[in-house]
Amino acid sequence: MYPNIQAYDRGVMFDPTGRLFQVEYAKEAVRKGATSIGMISDEAVVFVAHRNITIPLAVPSTLQKIFKVDSHIAVTYSGIVSDGLHMVSVMRSKAQSHRMIYDETESVETIAREIAEELQMATQYGGMRPYGISMLVGGVDSDKKLFEIGPDAAFLGYKAVAIGSGKKAAEDILIKEYKDDIKKDDAIGLSVSIIKKLGEKKLTPDDLEISTINKAQGYKMFSSADVAKYL
Repeated sequence: MYPNIQAYDRGVMFDPTGRLFQVEYAKEAVRKGATSIGMISDEAVVFVAHRNITIPLAVPSTLQKIFKVDSHIAVTYSGIVSDGLHMVSVMRSKAQSHRMIYDETESVETIAREIAEELQMATQYGGMRPYGISMLVGGVDSDKKLFEIGPDAAFLGYKAVAIGSGKKAAEDILIKEYKDDIKKDDAIGLSVSIIKKLGEKKLTPDDLEISTINKAQGYKMFSSADVAKYL
């Protein structure tokens, strides 16, 4: 006879059916987060993130969803804000350390794998809880790269992918409409249109963040005026 099933809720351990309840709960936290979309276009990696601020008196600029990690790498997250901000800080530290030690920029895939390892540690040891976030890591080194990392530390490269509450609906649209040779502006437009379809209210420039990463310019965050052109 199995022990009390509630015991498996209290730590990161397998239940007799092979489930990790704490990891599953972390995935639920991600599903409640605002939607973010990443896409590889003809000339850049594109990120579009929904801020989804529901508090009328909040200052939108204080909630950042897309972050520059290095000159050629960016990240966005969905899920628990504090977890997301912590992992962004960890990524930046790793990128800076790599520059100082090796006098070169770290590859997109390498830093994504390192962050996946950090998330994996929280699924393995007692006294820790899994991070309640999914992350999209994208950038340009030898080529344009985009990776998703989940709370279970699953790590996979994509041409286009979404995270957060609208993941399933957004990816259904991406499967139908994404093309390998999609133009940068079309990729941004498609991402914005998807978030519009998923939302319950009219979007304003304060509701969205848009950034691109390409070989020539590196990381670029769009201003509110630039965002407004796509609404």
